[in-house]
Amino acid sequence: MANLKEIRNRITSVSSTMQITSAMKMVSAAKLKKAQDAITAMRPYAEKLTELLQNLSATLDGDAGGEFTKQREIKKVLLVVITSNRGLAGAFNTNAIKEAKNRAEFYAGKQVDIFAIGKKGNDTLSKILSVVDNQSSVFDALTFDNVAKIAQTLTDKFVSGEYDKIELIYNQFKNAATQIVQTEQFLPLAPIKSDKPASTGDYIFEPSKEEIVLTLIPKSLKTQLYKGIRDSFASEHGARMTAMHKATDNATELRDQLKLTYNKARQAAITNEILEIVGGAEALKG
Repeated sequence: MANLKEIRNRITSVSSTMQITSAMKMVSAAKLKKAQDAITAMRPYAEKLTELLQNLSATLDGDAGGEFTKQREIKKVLLVVITSNRGLAGAFNTNAIKEAKNRAEFYAGKQVDIFAIGKKGNDTLSKILSVVDNQSSVFDALTFDNVAKIAQTLTDKFVSGEYDKIELIYNQFKNAATQIVQTEQFLPLAPIKSDKPASTGDYIFEPSKEEIVLTLIPKSLKTQLYKGIRDSFASEHGARMTAMHKATDNATELRDQLKLTYNKARQAAITNEILEIVGGAEALKG
């Protein structure tokens, strides 16, 4: 059994760790509320924009999307992997990185490059795959304008023919305890399918429907990327809050076990001292 000093040191160490994890949990909980409100408020806009694009596209020819819908033979693929800049978030980053590896294996035989958004994804994937860019700084000021610049860069890479397909990989926020890894096709735009009939109202379009669609597509792409990053941002704080909550519970349990061990060891030491005193007294009598 460890001596009393060692046990006391371990209790102090575990208690300090518990205070740190508890503080990190509270910080993530506060940040999660803001991030959750942001993604919840944005989803209706993104869905309405998609619906509007569907209604217009359903009444146009298949090539109305111009360069954005052009299907080319897939030779070069760009995977946009969205992770976080910091760890201690459970399996949050690991799941996205694992999905990126799976997609790279899926496109075996083709050129697969990584466009990293998040330091953790960049650090890990750069060791095994080709990372062409890293935009980790976007989390320092997560605004639509900053994300729009990244979306424009991705769009230019596709339109210029540098890549034949671009996919997004990120964690979708469901709740604080659940994040779902998503893989979405960014470009080319997948054929738009909708169960809802196209709008047949008598509308006058100014400018033409074709021009409206070509204007909406870049806006929709920027919104899609922004929603993905916002989803990932909220998922990160949810995952970290959950991980720190579990870590705090484990530290509390370990501390209680150590205190019990300490009390038993202390009691045993006191008992031995009493026995030695009694034994000494008996020997003097004899």
